[in-house]
Amino acid sequence: MSEREAKFVLDLSNHPKNWVTQLYLGDNMEVLGELLSDSSVHGKVRLVYIDPPYGTGQSFIISSGRAATISRSSEGQTAYHDILTGAKYLDFLRPRLELLHELMADDGSIYVHIDYKIGHYVKVLMDEIFGIKQFRNDITRIKCNPKNFHRHGYSNIKDMILFYSKSSELVWNSPRMPFMEKELERLFPRIDDDGRRYTTTPLHAPGETKNGDSGKKWKGLNPPAGRHWRYSPSVLSEMDEAGLIERSSTGNPRLKKYAEQAAEAGKVLQDVWVFKDPQYPIYPTEKNMGLLKLILSASSREGDLVLDSFCGSGSFLAAAEEMGRQWIGVDNSPSAIKVCRERLSGLKQPSLHGSI
Repeated sequence: MSEREAKFVLDLSNHPKNWVTQLYLGDNMEVLGELLSDSSVHGKVRLVYIDPPYGTGQSFIISSGRAATISRSSEGQTAYHDILTGAKYLDFLRPRLELLHELMADDGSIYVHIDYKIGHYVKVLMDEIFGIKQFRNDITRIKCNPKNFHRHGYSNIKDMILFYSKSSELVWNSPRMPFMEKELERLFPRIDDDGRRYTTTPLHAPGETKNGDSGKKWKGLNPPAGRHWRYSPSVLSEMDEAGLIERSSTGNPRLKKYAEQAAEAGKVLQDVWVFKDPQYPIYPTEKNMGLLKLILSASSREGDLVLDSFCGSGSFLAAAEEMGRQWIGVDNSPSAIKVCRERLSGLKQPSLHGSI
């Protein structure tokens, strides 16, 4: 870094594994531009998570003590100003998204956590920068309990997370969630002689197969018209011998699936997430750690480099550190960097030195 840049960039790297663990104080536009010339970063960022300002036109403060508030009053220390709105906000975000795109690995992903009022405009912007084919999900995040105050419209309890990849090849660790006991009781209503919960599913699938084993007879039975067996006759026989096939009252064979197997595998995560904001945040807009760890586990691997260029309270960086990822954080608020340093220095790693 040049002498001029060192005035606004705070580098706190000192990791026992010699990993990239850097926290920068400064304009993320300039910091990201500098990182393009760093061969250890450019093209190697596996995951980007950003929670940028939402274009509210307001200022946010930290009140006395460590507790933070979303207060817009003049009391307390200013955390950041969210003053850009409309087209000016999108003009602010565009070049930063373009730099992040350049820094990402070819199999990298980006999650942009954004307010529902501006999010759809940001999606159009990301379609242009990342390509509409690389759009993966518009995730609805339930952020709070239902509200009961009167308004001319429906109360808002959600925000959105836009998930894109840089290419069609991306790191994806298919996250799963545990089943609730009531779900297992509903999905697996039958109980066998051993007391195990199960359900049955068809052994045939749409599509007629004239050439191939799946279209042949099995134990004198043809698959229904216009359908084929999901398995070859030899595999069906193995399943039958293992007691995994049950006949219906009409003699129709069906596959037995057990609740214990489903519980072990978990259920595929859908695009509506319930991760409520911390009740007593240490910084305005602080996000749920479980949410951030889910994103990290889904779209990165241990040792991967991840980046948050609007790092705020440092929750994403702390989650990344706990999960064994390399990380880079950037924020232009001294208040944010102070909170980040205190939070990260409370972890076993990294050892952070310096002051602001």
